Amino acid sequence: MEKVAFTKQFPGLTLDWKVCECKTIEAVVPLTGKPGASVIVFTDGSFAVTPLLAPEPWELGQALLDARPHLEPKHREAYAEFDRLAKKDKETLRAARLEKIIGAIHNNVEQIPELKDRLKELVKEWT
Repeated sequence: MEKVAFTKQFPGLTLDWKVCECKTIEAVVPLTGKPGASVIVFTDGSFAVTPLLAPEPWELGQALLDARPHLEPKHREAYAEFDRLAKKDKETLRAARLEKIIGAIHNNVEQIPELKDRLKELVKEWT
């Protein structure tokens, strides 16, 4: 959620076409995973995701990745924070998956007695 909130406030994000008037386009980058959508990067470091002006969080994140070569030189600190939050997000997802697996084992060990033996066998295989 923290990464999503940051992505929605990323420096230069333009959600109003009026703000784009008189700006010079530096690049138009296709948005990976969304045929017909693009990231328009302006020479002042601002950008817009089209055709959507209310992009989904994943689309904003993908736009930041796709347009990174054009935006990062103008927003180095913001990209450093974006990378930090993306790493934190991955670590949080990993920890949640681990807890889910441990919880499933704990909740099923009494109903499936052979689960303990099978887990012991797996641990021996891995060591």
